[in-house]
Amino acid sequence: MSLDTFSISNVDDGSNWLWVHFCAAYVFSAAVCYLLYDEYSYISSRRIAHFYSSKPQPNQFTVLVRGIPVLSGSSGSETVDKFFTEYYSSTYLSHSVVRRTSKLQHLTSDADKVHRTLARLKSEKDPQKRFQRDGLFGRKVDGLDHYGKKLDDLEDTVRLEQSSLAGKEVSAAFVSFKSRLAAAIAVHIQQGTNPTEWVTEGAPEPQDVHWPFFSSSFIKRWVSKLVVVVAYAAVTILFLIPVAIVQGLTNLEQLETWFPFLTSILNLTVVSEVITGYLPSLILQLFLSLVPPIMILLSSMEGYISFSQIQKGACMKMLWFTIWNIFFANVLSGTALSQVESLLEPKKIPGLLADGVPAQASFFIAYVVTSGWTSTVSSELFRLKPLIFSLIKRPFSGKDSDEFEAPSIPYHKEIPKILLFGVLGITYFLLAPLILPFLLVYCCMGYLIFRNQLLNVYAPKYETGGKLWPIVHNSTIFSLVLMHIIAIGIFGIKTLPLAASLMIPLPILTLLFNEYCRKRFLPIFKSYPVECLVKKDIEDQSDPSMDAFYDKLRTAYEDPVLMPIQRRRSTDGYNSPLLPR
Repeated sequence: MSLDTFSISNVDDGSNWLWVHFCAAYVFSAAVCYLLYDEYSYISSRRIAHFYSSKPQPNQFTVLVRGIPVLSGSSGSETVDKFFTEYYSSTYLSHSVVRRTSKLQHLTSDADKVHRTLARLKSEKDPQKRFQRDGLFGRKVDGLDHYGKKLDDLEDTVRLEQSSLAGKEVSAAFVSFKSRLAAAIAVHIQQGTNPTEWVTEGAPEPQDVHWPFFSSSFIKRWVSKLVVVVAYAAVTILFLIPVAIVQGLTNLEQLETWFPFLTSILNLTVVSEVITGYLPSLILQLFLSLVPPIMILLSSMEGYISFSQIQKGACMKMLWFTIWNIFFANVLSGTALSQVESLLEPKKIPGLLADGVPAQASFFIAYVVTSGWTSTVSSELFRLKPLIFSLIKRPFSGKDSDEFEAPSIPYHKEIPKILLFGVLGITYFLLAPLILPFLLVYCCMGYLIFRNQLLNVYAPKYETGGKLWPIVHNSTIFSLVLMHIIAIGIFGIKTLPLAASLMIPLPILTLLFNEYCRKRFLPIFKSYPVECLVKKDIEDQSDPSMDAFYDKLRTAYEDPVLMPIQRRRSTDGYNSPLLPR
């Protein structure tokens, strides 16, 4: 029994049973839109509730100011202080001017590694293990003395570099205020007559700041953005090569044409089932695992000021990369080359998708099993790759065996994968509903596994506050509209033009619903309303701990590499990091 028996392909052309699919499309779309609205409303309310219940955070009172026009004869710090003292006299608190510290960051990183090596050597019980070879073929030396002198030299170099950074100011500063409302006003109102000067944006959390961003000039960042666009397009196009290989594996006749000497082997039932069923999705998954680090690298070059923005940017890139290369490339690979002219005519796209999408149902079921079931259990529950990588890296990192840093959840890797399965589930709801039980099993497994990971494994490095939900919402709306377009093509192919015509209002209504949600909920995910800010500021007036908070706020956004350090050799503090955490 073939998969076509459980798909819309099994329905005869012009059959009245197609009206069941038509009604299901409207009912399903209405149900999904209701759930999206309800979830958007719930997450928005939870976001507000989280804000009310949270303690004062530095990023709520601070803005990042760029494009500072430094006055002649004055430093950047003096210019900032003069400007905000004049125009925000009652609410301005302090500022921290950003400096170029790229060289200092490398030095402190090296010093921290040497410091960890010293701590490890000092904890060795066997004195002989403290002796290490100097270089590859050098003589053995006392590790404590060798690395101690090296640490002293590095610390002296760090102090010298810190003292020379006074004049290396960047035209940017973190400006802190006494109230959240004042910070919000500074973000949303143009500060100067020249819109390219005194440009403000909300500051990230102190531990979330991506300090290397400030070491790049404006021209370098601008060129980097162009490079990122070109590199992203190149990676997307190059990934079509493994997609073509995978599609070749799903077609035995094509394989026999390419490799005629394999005909006898391919005729074996076991070999043909493995090659056409499991192997293609496994190969695709292996290639896809190489992409998330590339997207993080591209986003870090794009000019984001925080790690959270880098990961969100990588998440968006990875999502559309996945939808294009896993869904559309596989669907269209069998027809696009022979019907290129159809892709250039919008009227023919629904029919083209209606032909290609049902034909790939078996491939995507296998993909859900390999990438969903198998990958979720192996990569998330057992975390084999991080374990192997840690075992290989540990001898070269200089870290003590007792040191452990809890991992953070890779949003850019997991969210696109989950949303791709959402695209598959919604798209194949009308075409091949047999995929739904496989997706249901994945969702149940994913809920249990990720719940455990979030509670017991992952440690958040920054607070998202639900800001990633709009990505999920937009992806679901895209999936619904895609389902409607394919349904129009299916009803046209099945010679039911009335149903195809009556489907046209559905994507329009879905897009109108999405626009309403954008107007109703999205502003809450960009910034908090005045009502919330004022209420929290009034609460702070009766909080006796605010004075201590303001004292910490004055130094919260100082670059960690500029913090004073102390010599470690004369102390026993080998287990403390060189830099404050």
